[in-house]
Amino acid sequence: MKKLLLILFAFILIGGCRKYFGEKTDLSFIDVPQFTNREIAYVPILPAFSGFVKPVDIVVGFDQLIYVADEGAQEIVQIDETGRILGSFPVPGLRAVTQDRRFDLLAIGTADTVIAGSTFTFSCIYRIRMTGPQGYRLNPSNAQIIRKIVHPFYYKTTYSNSDLNVQFNRIGVIASTNPAENNSYFVTRTGPAKNPILGPDDAVLLFNNNDQYVTPVTVSTSQGTFNDYFQKPFGITTFAKPPQITARTGQSFMVTMLEPNAAIKVQYIERIESEFGAEYRPRFFPYGDTSKSDGGLHEPFKFQEPVGITLSGDASNFIFVVDRAKDSLYQFSGNGLEGVQPPAATGITKLQKASFGGRGNDYTQFRSPMSVAFFKKILYVADSENGRILRFRLTLDFD
Repeated sequence: MKKLLLILFAFILIGGCRKYFGEKTDLSFIDVPQFTNREIAYVPILPAFSGFVKPVDIVVGFDQLIYVADEGAQEIVQIDETGRILGSFPVPGLRAVTQDRRFDLLAIGTADTVIAGSTFTFSCIYRIRMTGPQGYRLNPSNAQIIRKIVHPFYYKTTYSNSDLNVQFNRIGVIASTNPAENNSYFVTRTGPAKNPILGPDDAVLLFNNNDQYVTPVTVSTSQGTFNDYFQKPFGITTFAKPPQITARTGQSFMVTMLEPNAAIKVQYIERIESEFGAEYRPRFFPYGDTSKSDGGLHEPFKFQEPVGITLSGDASNFIFVVDRAKDSLYQFSGNGLEGVQPPAATGITKLQKASFGGRGNDYTQFRSPMSVAFFKKILYVADSENGRILRFRLTLDFD
């Protein structure tokens, strides 16, 4: 049976799918445990990228290479689009990686700090530069850590016991036409403290392009302005996606939150400029109109633990979310409706659901997916507990 599946998958890769009408590839063999098989679906591309211990983050860099944070091996792995390993770099306590538009890597790990003769381990952001004696390469003999941002010393000189329980989670890089703002970035942070002066540990932080702390993001709503708006923030994405020439500018972002009691766990935070200054406001998406879609991003309790989020960065404007507790990947349109627009020739106007998942190790199943990336119509998922990177392509995107 496995041999037959491999043959059928190979047929998809070589021959592709035809248009919506007429002869098309039979996709009935795709195992989608929580959803029914559909004409419009994400089809696995084989082989999966294997050999990882526990990949917890994946990003397509502005250099158009792929970077994987392997928490189990505590190293960043650099691969190309075929999965060929180009380099790696160790980072203690590694949990996340991204790349800014200068081609520096920003990684989240841990750092040991000696205070009064005792060693403490704090969450840390590492800036890694890949240009060195060997040119542009990611390996310990060429790349180097040029800066460390250790919690909590970027915004205060002392620490408390609660600071040992603070975690940086993910980073979102900002693109801007203003050189002073370009390559600044957001960081999600979680922790137990709720300091009324310095603000809560649960926050989205803004750093400038010199890795200097600027401010926690304060959110304005119709009920007032809040410095404690974010509840266990984890995943984050800006609209700046590769390639460089088409990267969207601006300081709006989308963020995921892991607070169990939060009804809306994925939010779009929009930066709005006016004559009175700039402020961050949540944008809410409609849901519930079943003539348009069977689901929506802002359905209450849609998600359980949405740890990963990304945007397509192309004309499709797709939003992708992975939920590690539900072992599932969700796909939404740019206006927050779940599904994909079918071809105009079908006469169907309702979005067709393309979300999928279920716990397991088949090629449309996951075990604690942690991160998602998208580039050149290929979807990448860091399937952490299966130790692999899965790739998918939408059936409508096959020639």
